Amino acid sequence: MNGYTDIRRHGWVAKLPASFEPYILLARFDRPIGIWLLFLPGLWAICLAAPGVWRGLWLAMLFALGSAVMRGAGCVVNDIWDRELDSRVERTKGRPLAAGHVTLAQAVLFLAALCLIGLLVLLALPPVARWLGVGSLVLVALYPAAKRVTWWPQMVLGFTFGFGAPLGFVAAHGGLGWGMVPLYAGVIGWILGYDTIYAHQDRADDAIVGVKSTARLFEHNTKPFLAVCYGALVAMLLVSFGLAGLNPFGYALLVPPVFLLGTQIYTLDIHDQAKCLRLFKANREVGLLVAAAILVGRMSL
Repeated sequence: MNGYTDIRRHGWVAKLPASFEPYILLARFDRPIGIWLLFLPGLWAICLAAPGVWRGLWLAMLFALGSAVMRGAGCVVNDIWDRELDSRVERTKGRPLAAGHVTLAQAVLFLAALCLIGLLVLLALPPVARWLGVGSLVLVALYPAAKRVTWWPQMVLGFTFGFGAPLGFVAAHGGLGWGMVPLYAGVIGWILGYDTIYAHQDRADDAIVGVKSTARLFEHNTKPFLAVCYGALVAMLLVSFGLAGLNPFGYALLVPPVFLLGTQIYTLDIHDQAKCLRLFKANREVGLLVAAAILVGRMSL
């Protein structure tokens, strides 16, 4: 595992002024997969509950911007918490705070700027959604501590990263509703699964430094565990589709994302870090296909 890292300093990042690079890397803007995975639960909810196309598009744009800045803010919070641990893990020791390329004060100021943009996005949402959004900040702040106190930090991430589902539902629906409950539950199962795959990249280093994870907890039993997680996602999506009264074509279009989820389970090699990262990233396609199934399912026959 020596030398393994997921930090990439090429592409568009290399064309920016050198002073920008540490902040781009700190917020993980160079790796947009996290933005996608934060955005997709909200997109599902908007597709499921939006009263019309234009309202749905407006909310989707707001959630896309909010996902970009709040995922960046979450990464900064995580790196502030973990800067000492990160310096001892091969994959993360090059992160700006761990490597000393950004000071703690600079990171805090950058975090404040990201949160300000997030606040402006939040103010554009209905009042109930604003309060839910403010409440989600507690989860964002506490998540980095989870790996120190529980074997289930991926579950905590599920509640945190999946919060876009109830937030998107409330923003689109105009208030609370039972439809958001199974959707949120399914999203939590999905995140619990794919983040366990992601955590296998650090399993050996985590054991050395004492960090807990479901990857370490289940290790060689990861495939059955993923089957439970992804099975919960599919079951809860079916309940959500039923509550929303989607047409049969929506159900039929769940087959491709279910196939991709099954492929992740079948092909997983917990000892291949690069493959774990590829399978983790493949969940963007899963999420987009689910969104497409919802949209088709809402069409009038």
